[in-house]
Amino acid sequence: MLSRSVLCAALATGPAAAEYARVEDAQSFRTLVEGKTLTRPLVRLRVSTDGEISGTGAAWPVEGRWVWQDGYFCRDLVWGGSDLGYNCQEVRASDGKIRFTSDRGTGDFADFRLRAD
Repeated sequence: MLSRSVLCAALATGPAAAEYARVEDAQSFRTLVEGKTLTRPLVRLRVSTDGEISGTGAAWPVEGRWVWQDGYFCRDLVWGGSDLGYNCQEVRASDGKIRFTSDRGTGDFADFRLRAD
């Protein structure tokens, strides 16, 4: 199994933040992810409009729940049986891509492509 630090490093690369516009509210976020799969190498996630997260990361199952709170995507996530905990993340989007930055925009970021289902 990949270590948590390897998965985080794999999820923490991408283009500069200036290319991405901030997603400010829950409805905008729901519109962005509705009918889409979030993809990057070794990761495929579905973030449903009703608060569910499911998919795979490095072939292990990913599942969780999310809510929109005070302008942030707040999620509780389990990856391959390991509880990754609760974290509120800043969301930005740009031309078929979405970026999540942990710790309310001050931590590591993960970029995904938005693929139509």
